[in-house]
Amino acid sequence: MTMPHPGEGSAVPPDAGFDAHHPPSPELVSDCVHCGFCLPACPTYALTGEEMNSPRGRIYQIKLINEGEAPLDAAAVGHFDACLGCMACVSACPSGVQYDRLIESVRPQVERNWARTRSDRAFRELIFRLFPYPRRLRVAAVFGALYQRLRVRNLLARTGVLRRLPPRMQALEALMPDVRLRTALRRTPGRTAARPTAERRTARQTVGMVTGCVQQVFFAEVNEATVRVLTAEGCDVVAPRAQGCCGALSEHAGREEEATDRARQLIDTFEPLDVDTIVVNVAGCGSSLKEYGRLLADDPNYRERAAAFAAKVRDVTELLAELGPPQAARHPVSARLAYHDACHLAHAQGVRDQPRAVLRTVPELEVTDIPEADMCCGSAGIYNLVQPEAADQLGRRKADNILAAAPDAVVTANPGCLLQITRHLGSDGDGKLPVLHPVQIIDAAIRGVRPW
Repeated sequence: MTMPHPGEGSAVPPDAGFDAHHPPSPELVSDCVHCGFCLPACPTYALTGEEMNSPRGRIYQIKLINEGEAPLDAAAVGHFDACLGCMACVSACPSGVQYDRLIESVRPQVERNWARTRSDRAFRELIFRLFPYPRRLRVAAVFGALYQRLRVRNLLARTGVLRRLPPRMQALEALMPDVRLRTALRRTPGRTAARPTAERRTARQTVGMVTGCVQQVFFAEVNEATVRVLTAEGCDVVAPRAQGCCGALSEHAGREEEATDRARQLIDTFEPLDVDTIVVNVAGCGSSLKEYGRLLADDPNYRERAAAFAAKVRDVTELLAELGPPQAARHPVSARLAYHDACHLAHAQGVRDQPRAVLRTVPELEVTDIPEADMCCGSAGIYNLVQPEAADQLGRRKADNILAAAPDAVVTANPGCLLQITRHLGSDGDGKLPVLHPVQIIDAAIRGVRPW
């Protein structure tokens, strides 16, 4: 398979390379010794077998462009765009090559110095005018609910209209979650007090909660479960209504100015609250929040504030593990769960053991890994929308590996993964396998209800 070049356009000017604003570091480039340990870990190399679609191949292209020996052209942009940013290569590299920092410095260079086609620009603009805005998403949810309840999808499928849509629009339609308006229109309370016990009358911590964008609309039940679990474990939870997008999608797509603006706004929102911890239940958001100090390192007004903010950030399973043995009793859940490592939790944040340990506090619950556990499911931010062919292959591969583990349900800590896995389990004819966030299992065990 040859990866497509959706960014194909023209360089600005034709022989342009990287500009002087944070180009990829030659020192980081030189760390790569081209040993090849990254190759089996890389999803795009697994799909194509092409050297230039591997981490070391992309690093070599970065080196050539840095040194003026190659332009930032259609081929290079195509290879950079094809990277999922899953960071599996970072975990696999024995030399400690910081490929994450290299690809994160390349993406803004592409956005500034490469003229994408009109259709590519329009589609990306659609994504970024919708997904970071919960209010707009709620309007979209209303239309989505009508679309599903009126069975418009069945009509479009029968008439062949879906097959004639561009691949990206097909992917957007296929990834649409089941819309439950009653949930989508609810808001997380601004403050929820810790549940008192006979042994404890005061809160153990005050936790600021990042509610997310897609998360608070299409996965509001995950936010609700997060609040219930944290308050049951003795934390006051503060979820400011004024918070906006954290900028993770923008940063991962190279929209640097947009990402930094949103980071500043989020810091301004949380800073006056003086919370002990900032909790997030979205892996992709968490990886960016923990990097705010780097993202705003050039801003003298926010540099130290961003670093202080980032130091407080924890994934919800990370915080639960840090709190120690559970204070709220868990009822048994007799089930076999397949745990899927979201890439931005496992590879970017290094949070692997904590989710499994937290899940294993539930009596009678069996937690099993998935074959090829480190292989990305193909979601990767907006990747499954802008690179639908590769994402589709990776999604099917992940679904096959999940089914091979023979679980009763699947858990993963990222909404993109939830959508991607749900889609491909359904397309393989087994749409009945529940796909949940780990905190939903803990919440059900505390309340003594069935998780699905």
